[in-house]
Amino acid sequence: MPAPGPIATVAEGTHGHIRTDIIFGRLRPGEKLKLEGLRTRYGVSVSTLRETLNRLASEGFVIAEGQKGFEVAPVSAANLLEISSLRTLLECTALELSFAAGGLDWEGHVVAAHHKLHQMELRMMAGDHSVKEEWKRYDWEFHQALISACGSRELMALHAQVFDKYLRYQMLSLTYRGETAATEHRAMLEAAMARDFAQAQKVLRAHIEGGVQHCLSAGDLRPA
Repeated sequence: MPAPGPIATVAEGTHGHIRTDIIFGRLRPGEKLKLEGLRTRYGVSVSTLRETLNRLASEGFVIAEGQKGFEVAPVSAANLLEISSLRTLLECTALELSFAAGGLDWEGHVVAAHHKLHQMELRMMAGDHSVKEEWKRYDWEFHQALISACGSRELMALHAQVFDKYLRYQMLSLTYRGETAATEHRAMLEAAMARDFAQAQKVLRAHIEGGVQHCLSAGDLRPA
């Protein structure tokens, strides 16, 4: 398959940039996405922006309003609960498959991913919130490593999209659950090394539920 050309590369880069800005709250829920302002902000053509925003709308991060243009998708407690349930379903399934199939290379990948995450957790617990985005990147890498041997590219891709939507809600709370979250990650690592998928699933459910309740109580949402 030929390498993507410059136009495709620009489009992919713009998509990733705007998507990241939505997830990390630099583009706020409900914010109007004016093409001229975005053209200046991201340095790309209006046609590239239209293509990117339509793609983001198909992924659920942007709302297309017909002739009125685009806006960042809103957030709600009900949507958070739906997304968290879907993440739990997908990740628990992938954990069982991955724990059964993973070899020594997979174990090494999981251990390395947890080490990087734990270093960021220590800094967050010490009050250094300047590493917030790195912390969440390593959080994603650890959870991705745990399920990376599941053998299903479609499952991995769907999980990645749902995880990003869940992460967007986490970023609204702007605070860290601290030692509790770190302990849950350590427990998932230990379950992975023991190939105990049932224990990992149990910890994961508590981990996601704790994140949901934290977001509902500390963020911009209220329970439905």
